[in-house]
Amino acid sequence: MSGLRRTLGLSSTIAIVAGGIIGSGVFMKPALMMSQLGSPVWLLEVWALAGIITLFGALSNAELAAQFPETGGQYVFFQKMYGDQFAYLYGWAAFAVFNTAGNASVAYVCATYLGYFFPLPHFSDTLSQSVVWHIPFIGDILPLDNAGVKLLTIFLVLLLTWLNYYSLGRSAALQRLLTWIKLLAIVLLVFGLFTSSQGTFGHYAEKLTTQPTGWAALAAWMAALSGAFWGYDGWNNITFIAGEIKDPRRNIPISLFAGLLICIVVYVLLNASFAYVLSPAQMAGSTWVASDAALAAAGKTGALVITLLVVIATLGAANGNILSTARVTFAWGASHTAFSWAGNVHPRFNTPGNALWLNAAWTIVLIVSGSFDMLTDMLIFVSWFFYGMSVFGVILLRQRNPQGERSYRVPGYPWVPLIFVLFTGAFLIITLVTDVQQYLLGGSRLIHSFLGVGITLAGLPLYYLSKKRKSD
Repeated sequence: MSGLRRTLGLSSTIAIVAGGIIGSGVFMKPALMMSQLGSPVWLLEVWALAGIITLFGALSNAELAAQFPETGGQYVFFQKMYGDQFAYLYGWAAFAVFNTAGNASVAYVCATYLGYFFPLPHFSDTLSQSVVWHIPFIGDILPLDNAGVKLLTIFLVLLLTWLNYYSLGRSAALQRLLTWIKLLAIVLLVFGLFTSSQGTFGHYAEKLTTQPTGWAALAAWMAALSGAFWGYDGWNNITFIAGEIKDPRRNIPISLFAGLLICIVVYVLLNASFAYVLSPAQMAGSTWVASDAALAAAGKTGALVITLLVVIATLGAANGNILSTARVTFAWGASHTAFSWAGNVHPRFNTPGNALWLNAAWTIVLIVSGSFDMLTDMLIFVSWFFYGMSVFGVILLRQRNPQGERSYRVPGYPWVPLIFVLFTGAFLIITLVTDVQQYLLGGSRLIHSFLGVGITLAGLPLYYLSKKRKSD
């Protein structure tokens, strides 16, 4: 189906996994997670647990990627496991929200922090607030707000899309460079924080007076895990480009294991170093915990280093995401008449050019509207449903064809995939219960979850239209 070439080696795939995961999440989420958990020890446990659960899901998906080493990743898996209709709904949701809104969000954070180094243009408050688009159940959208940041975000998306359109090899080289610079900078940051005279290991024994207990503690853990999972998101992107990886049956499992192991170690060490410099109360009350920790340890120079690190981290994550997520749109389009042109391979560059530019166009619409953060929040519930169904498919395929040839088998089967599936089910149920409780108190996350389901199901008419055109 693809016509794409297998050009990516092991170092590139590891860089795509680690570089695509480590973005802004680990620098943004610890403060909120500390306020939810109330304990540095719990904070470190949550990051480690989220990493281990994610690793279980990744190793399970690696069996599928080795069994079906085709471009499109989960889209292809769902076709094999549950049929064309289910796969189409996933492809539609991935294009409409998962991938494009995620790409917009990461690039937006990168542009925001680039703004610390040079001033960005903006409209006056009066003008930026004068144009308001109200979307029922979602909220108000201000398309003129933060105009300079949005323009820079659009430029980054177009630049990285062009690079990936022009050459997969050069995009992969950039990914390797940014990933290794990022990891080196994080190692130096962790070392600097742990050797600071402003820190103390006594912070780990401290707790907030608001630390929850009982059911509230379980709900707090699930809320904090949601933040940690956001930090690990992107772990399955490497499966999207399986059709362009050399020796995928070997390199995909290795890159997933090595890349995620790097992320787990980095995330735990970063949070441990933050907690070493800042007390739990300081962390919970921080707007930007990484910057505050660096500021306390090294003054304005430390804060500047953190800003630069976030730029490098998010630029690498944006490039890795744009590279990989277009392959889902490519496979989705190639399978259905209505979007078949998105499944074309560029005759000269051997890249999924149409899919890359289609993703970029919709990403820019989301950037201008400023709705991408709301949309990604809206689809958290649905995205985890798809994660669970993907890993459940490993068990399903083993039952259908237990003696089938598999060049890679997930270690610890059936417990590794089963634990991930059970955890995903519990996560969804507890999230739903918590959202209902918050909704009764005036929250909106429950409505957003159901709207996410609605957006996914909105792909059904497109599926039947495409199917009808194909039959005609």
